[in-house]
Amino acid sequence: MFTARTTHLTLATGVALAGALVLAGCASSNPLDTPSGDTSGGGSDTIVIGSQAYYSNEIIAEIYAQALENAGHTVDREFNIGQRDAYMPDVESGEIDLFPEYTGNLLQYFDDSSEATSPDDVYAALQEALPDGLTALDYAEASDQDTYTVTKAFADANGLKSIADLSKVDGTVTLGGAPELEQRPYGPSGAKTVYGLDLAFSATGDTTFDALLADEIQVADIYSADPRFQTEDIVALEDPESLILASNVVPIASSDVADEIADVIDGISAELSVDDLVAMGVQSTVDQMSPEDIATEWLTEKGLI
Repeated sequence: MFTARTTHLTLATGVALAGALVLAGCASSNPLDTPSGDTSGGGSDTIVIGSQAYYSNEIIAEIYAQALENAGHTVDREFNIGQRDAYMPDVESGEIDLFPEYTGNLLQYFDDSSEATSPDDVYAALQEALPDGLTALDYAEASDQDTYTVTKAFADANGLKSIADLSKVDGTVTLGGAPELEQRPYGPSGAKTVYGLDLAFSATGDTTFDALLADEIQVADIYSADPRFQTEDIVALEDPESLILASNVVPIASSDVADEIADVIDGISAELSVDDLVAMGVQSTVDQMSPEDIATEWLTEKGLI
């Protein structure tokens, strides 16, 4: 993690190095004898990649890192930094060159008044909201966002494919999730406005998944990249009217390096699906594979390295 102490140390080192170079230049009678290493230690040639303190985000960052190394770039990994408030200042300052982010959540960070919800609209709004010096590269189909999820048995019994289909269910349908979901735009009131649904609500919090399996609730708010989409018989309902804020994986790059790395990173985004994220989650949490091995396997399977 970049800290104030690290920044001060880097500054002090840079000042000392600059003084040494000046003295070396004065000792030479030929100005062409000054050291040629403008990128001392390869600093400006190194792509610094960060990640959140979250296994899925670290795996994506490691995918970026291995692909760039395979393309001949030098990479410095600054992983497990923390959450957005902790790392975004270093991303904005250019100390971190590349970070895997999520379109909707990042848009809310920079512009909490935006009403965009669909993937394309959120991405366009994000491009407008980003501070100068940052570039959003291509976003992936992969997302880690809220979903309206039901058991496969419930979906099959009621012919459910999309959120709109919940209108066909007889009796009370209860949505469960964190307590704050009740007041969020994609909670019961949003479902009523967008899909005409009358949903009951239960603040199930950490017990949401268990409540779904026990039929205490019929719809659960579960993140789309949750490994249980592979290990359990649950189904995320489609959201054709974009009730839920899209939060696709998006690489945020320093504008200084964006053009240089775009081909490699955009190629990853073109291949990265939500099913891939779910599978990676299973490899990490169930199979206990390392982020390095998961990234190598995925890149090899996709023919990207």
